[in-house]
Formats: sequence, C-alpha cells, structure tokens
Amino acid sequence: MTSRKRSGSGSTKRPKEKVVYIYELLCRGEDPSADSPEFWNEFFLLQPNFESLEDQVSKLNSEQLQLVKPNLNTLFQKCIEMLDTEKEDHPKRLVNSLQTLCSLFYGIYKKCNTEPSSNILNEIFGHETMDEWLKLLMQYCNRILLGDVTENARFMCLKLLLVLVTGTDVGQNVLFEYLMMHSLFDAFVRLLSDPTFRTQHGHDIVILLTILVNYRKHEATNPYVVQLSILADELALNGYGQMISQSLIDFCRQYMQSLNNVQSSSWFSSLSNMVGNMFVSDEGCERVQQIKANNGLLLALYEAVHLNRNFITTLAHTQAESSAPPSPSNTLSLTQPTPDLANAPIIDMTQYPTNLLVAVFQYCSIVMQDNKNESSIANLKLCFLILTCISEDQYANSMMHDNNLTFKVMLHRAQMRHRKLNIDRVGKSQPLAATLLDLLVEFIVSHLMKKFPMELYLLCIGVIHRILCYQKRCRVRLNYPWKELWSALIGLLRFLVNQEQTLVKKCNIFHLSLQVVNIFNLFITFGDTFLATTNSYDELYYELNREEKVFTEIHAMVLRYTTMPECEYKDDVIKLLNALVNILAIVKHFQNKIKEWLAEQGLSTPTEEQILDVVRKNYDLTLKLQYSLDQYERYAEAPLHSSFFQAMVRDVVNDTRKHIYGYVKEAVSVIPEQEVLLAGVGTTTATATTTSTSTSAVTATTTSTSST
Repeated sequence: MTSRKRSGSGSTKRPKEKVVYIYELLCRGEDPSADSPEFWNEFFLLQPNFESLEDQVSKLNSEQLQLVKPNLNTLFQKCIEMLDTEKEDHPKRLVNSLQTLCSLFYGIYKKCNTEPSSNILNEIFGHETMDEWLKLLMQYCNRILLGDVTENARFMCLKLLLVLVTGTDVGQNVLFEYLMMHSLFDAFVRLLSDPTFRTQHGHDIVILLTILVNYRKHEATNPYVVQLSILADELALNGYGQMISQSLIDFCRQYMQSLNNVQSSSWFSSLSNMVGNMFVSDEGCERVQQIKANNGLLLALYEAVHLNRNFITTLAHTQAESSAPPSPSNTLSLTQPTPDLANAPIIDMTQYPTNLLVAVFQYCSIVMQDNKNESSIANLKLCFLILTCISEDQYANSMMHDNNLTFKVMLHRAQMRHRKLNIDRVGKSQPLAATLLDLLVEFIVSHLMKKFPMELYLLCIGVIHRILCYQKRCRVRLNYPWKELWSALIGLLRFLVNQEQTLVKKCNIFHLSLQVVNIFNLFITFGDTFLATTNSYDELYYELNREEKVFTEIHAMVLRYTTMPECEYKDDVIKLLNALVNILAIVKHFQNKIKEWLAEQGLSTPTEEQILDVVRKNYDLTLKLQYSLDQYERYAEAPLHSSFFQAMVRDVVNDTRKHIYGYVKEAVSVIPEQEVLLAGVGTTTATATTTSTSTSAVTATTTSTSST
C-alpha cells in the first residue's frame, strides 16, 4: 500500500534559480563563463537575487576568499562594464548590474563589520587594477545620474552610492577616497534643481551629501565641504531645503494626528496607553524611533546652515510642494497598494508649518517634551546647534525680526502640574524672533530637573544672548512680552541655588549663572536701545525687586565659594561676583525707596502698580559700566563638538544601512512604476521580448549544464 505524500512536507524541493546556481559556482572558485562567450551578456538579463549573493560572499572564510577573489574581481569588473551607457543600451542589464553591485558590496561590508580582522576591503580593492575600476565606477555613476536613463536605473545608482557610503564606519571606509577624487556634487546639484528628480530622489541625495561632507572634514580638504559652502544655485538650495522641511512637516503632522487620536479616545483607553507606556523602554518607543529617523536630515540642515550663507535665504521660503520625499523611513512598501485619497480625512493646514524655519521651531517644541533618553537629547542638542548658527547670521536675524514677515506657529508645550495649558495651541501672528524666544522660554521652564541638562541650557541661553546682541547692535525694538523671559531666567537661577549641593558636584553651575546674570546686565545697560517701550524698563526693575531673594541667595552662595581654596570653578565664581554688582545695587536702592514710601503711606502690602510708580520716580542711582556684554564667542564645531558629530554621523550611517538593505532587496523583485511610465510602452514591450528570449537561452544552457 503506497503512502500518500503530504503537501508541504518538503519532499519536493523548489527548483534553484539559475542566478543562484551561478553565484554558487563563482563562490566555489569555478568559472561558469569558460565555454560561453556570451555568458555575461546573458547573465545580466537574469533577475539578481540580493539575499543569495550577499549571503554567499559574507560566509566566505579567509582560505575560500583567496580562492574566490579572482571571480569576485571578475564579477565586479563585468558589472562596471555594463554601466557604460554609451556602449550598453539595454536598460535591463544596466539595472541588474547596479543591483548586483549593491548585493556584492553589501556582502563585503557585512563580512568586514562582523570580522574586522579579515580586511576584505583591502584584499579585494587594494591594488592598482581595482583602483582603475573603482575610478571608472564613479565616472559611470556620474553619467547615469545625469544621463538619459530610466528612473529605475537612476534610483538604483543612488542606492548603490548609499550602500558604498554606509557599509562601514565613515573613517574606516577606504572607498570614500574615490568619491573624494571623483566628486558627484555637480550631479547631485542638477538633480536637486529639477522638481521631478527632486521628488523622486531628493531624500537619497541629501543623505548622501550629508555623509560625504562629514568624511574627514577637519583632517583634510573635503571637496564636498568646499562645494557646499560656495553653492549659490538658488534652485538647488531650495530643493535641498524642501527635502528637510517636508520631512519635518510630516513629523509634525503625524504628531498632531496622534494628539487628536488621544483626545478623541475614551479616558479608559488613554489610561491604558499611559500605563502601558510606563513599561516600554524609552529607546524602543515609536516616538523615539521617529525622532531618531530625523537625525540625517537635521544633520543635513546643520551642515547647510553652518557652511553656506546663501542657504539662509531659503529658510523663510513657503514650501509649494506638499508631498513627502520618498525616504526609507516614511515610504510605503513598493508592494503596497496606493491609498485611497478620496476617503482621506480633511486636515486643517493652518496647524502645520509653511516653511523650513517654522518647521524647525515646531519640531523643536515636540522634541523638547521627550527628555528621558539619550537619542532625544542628542537630537535636541543638534536642534540647538542649528539655532545657534541661525542666530549668529545677520540676514537670518533681520528676517526673523521683520515685522512685515509674521507667522502663526504652533509650539507644543509639555504638561506640567504647576501650570494650565492653553487649549488653543496656535499662537498669534508674530515675527519669527518672538516665536524663537517663546520656544527658548518654554525649554527653560520645562527642564528644571535633577538630571539637569547643563549643555542644553548653555546652548539655549547662548541663542537668547545672540538674539539680544543683534537687537542691541541694530537697534531693533521687538514687541515682545519680556516679562516672560525674565521670569523664566529668574526661575532658572532659583533652581540652581536650591539644587546647588547636588549640581555643583556634576557641573559648573557658576558659568551658567554668569550667562544668565549677564543677560540681565545687557537689559540694564543697553535696554534703551532695543526695548520697545519705557514701561519695559519699569517692569524689569520691578521683577528684579520682586525676586530680590533669589539674587541675595546667589550672592551669598558666591561669597561662600570665594573663601574655598579648593574650588575648581574659582574663575567663574569671581566673574559671577563682579557681574552681580549692578543688580544688587538696583535691588538695594529700590528696596530702600519702597520701604520709605510704605512708611509714608502707612501701607504694608502695596499693589504692583504702586510699586511700579515708585520705580518710575526713583531712577536716581549710579551703576557700574560693564564691558563686553554684547560680545560672544562665535560658534565653532571643532574641537568642542567634534565627538558629538562623529557619534551623530555614525548613527545616521547605521540607521541608513538598516533601511537601505530592506529597500534594495524589495526593489530587486519589484520594478518601480516610474520606469514603466517614463520608458514608454514601445520600449517596455521590446525590452520584455528581448529579456524573455535571452533568458530562455540562458535557462536552456543551464538545464543542459545541470543535467550533465
């Protein structure tokens, strides 16, 4: 009695793909092209198997590698030959060779990362013959990016370049030298300048530029740094900015939608989500991953603002293109159906940013609320460094202080027990400088915690100082409620005094206190040049007297540390003591006047207006002239922030590598729709026919070989 075989039992093996069989031959050291002069032409008509080739290469040991190295070199060279668009007119071969190179390089890099001692990169590419081929690869990539090719070929070319620059740590990647010798910067600029190409490839180009700019930027001349710093093409700069702003706007939109979903859900589900989030690791939660995914484009924004003054002009440009860029982190799967836009919910666009600067402000307000993990703190530090570069630029400041250029910006504020949030989160229409000050004030009042972010506070206070220096220098009178800033700064000083015993062991609280006190001194000494009304001076002196206890306690703390012989912050302690002179004189003067007035009037609890009246009538005091209040040290990346940016670039490289692997593997089996649309029906039909015929020939050869 014969037993029936169960379906799916594994008794019948799935036939091996022809291309996989060839990979195995190559990785065994055999030459599959020995008896077939047309082998390689036919081979590149076969659909590559990304996973199989990457796996075959990555599992080679050192002995096998020596045996297989000639075959890998041959495969590499044949792939490059197929990239010559002047000789090779078959789009299928061009795309397949690019995909094969992606898989080959990915497998080599994977082995390089898992076995650092293998030195496979130098073994395969570290000789003169391969040196010429790598130079040729860069030339062909440049030709493909700018040439008359299908969009699928251009798409895969950019993915190949991303595989090259993200394969391993930037400083250890020897292939970067070829990208330095044969710069692709002009090709990137051309693509960014074209609206169609920018929409399809802009995200990849911006990420590529960002990584290339950070290759040994402080050790040797980097052509991408030089070219980015002098780029004046307005279309390219606008395209560069659009890629960044669209990503940030998309992030803000997702955040708003999540808020709306929470508000519309029941109290029970909200409570369940809150309790559930308590048991989720900070680094693994969805919000943190979304924030981390923006590191690459934020780093791109930093490099543009830091290196190129021309880019500043694009910050306030209204974005006309509303579609999000096709990035690895926010793109639909190639196999997913197109969503039905007819049934999409109607969105109030007034809630979302309209230009890059507004998008950065709103993005910062969201990131500020997440301060429990290192990823978000690093992301926020990068935001503050961007704001530092912007606040140092003359044109950016003039634009932000322009009363004719006003925006309604939704700044998100953290929920805290001691304050009630305004339900209407959209602020009033005001200059962007006022919005920036609102953002910085919000940071000051919402991050007073035991795990004190000293570096972030120094950056925040530094941005405020730069804005005030611009106003004083250019005599710009911004109509702003300065009382909110003064209250926030005094609250910060109060926190530093109260937490002195804890904080002084971890950080230099005297340096931060000095920066805050000097901002008050700037108002006291030069306020007449930039305060909008004379009443602002009265309110400043009122606030100093109302909070006189804080300044008295700081003075007492400073005096105590001046007598300590082993105080490591002695210089800053002395500077802070000198900086307090005028504030203490103002407090002492007006406290005496107020006491005299109260005695004359027979009152014990005066109103705010009565105190203000006393202040207005008693400005007869002499203050000490303090120098260099409107001076600051210009921002410099090295050496202070070099290690931070190295870590940030490493994160961007690792994150891009993870996404690019899945994206290229998926693209191997599904040709994007753009190729069909742009290639034309006739070309596509002809290509399909040719491919079918040629592939059949290869298959027949394979069957014969396998049978033998």
